[in-house]
Amino acid sequence: MTTTHRTSGTAQRAAATWEALFRSQVTLMRRFQTDEVWVELTMREYDVLFTLSRAHDGILRLRDLNENVLLAQSSLSRMVERLEERGLVTRSVPCEDGRGTLVALTDEGRRLQRRVGRRHVRAMEQYVGSALDDDEQAELTRLLDKLRTAQPDIADWSPRG
Repeated sequence: MTTTHRTSGTAQRAAATWEALFRSQVTLMRRFQTDEVWVELTMREYDVLFTLSRAHDGILRLRDLNENVLLAQSSLSRMVERLEERGLVTRSVPCEDGRGTLVALTDEGRRLQRRVGRRHVRAMEQYVGSALDDDEQAELTRLLDKLRTAQPDIADWSPRG
């Protein structure tokens, strides 16, 4: 005897919504990757600097930085090392407990993040702003924030603080 599994209409809508969200994100990320924005930094390096720029005093523990970027811990450690060699971040051991690593954005790192960030924002304006009007952007942001914050077992992180 074979059992057929039928998917509910709600599940089908959720799958179609996820597919649309995922495909849009992939398409836009591919578009962003080809931009001339990434001359001085890769997108992943920028993500690290951007995340640090949003932290209090531009400093995060490496493990906290790792939770907010899309890199494996080992890849992030190597990237932070390279960014430190370029003078964009510093690494130190926290004096209060001596465990872990603190990563801090340098003045040069902050300047570069802002310079690249301005170009990246112009690209976002071009790709997102040309496709969606102000009301549509506000509604999409509201819906995506609602979706993100509805995940109870995952720490919520928003670049808007």
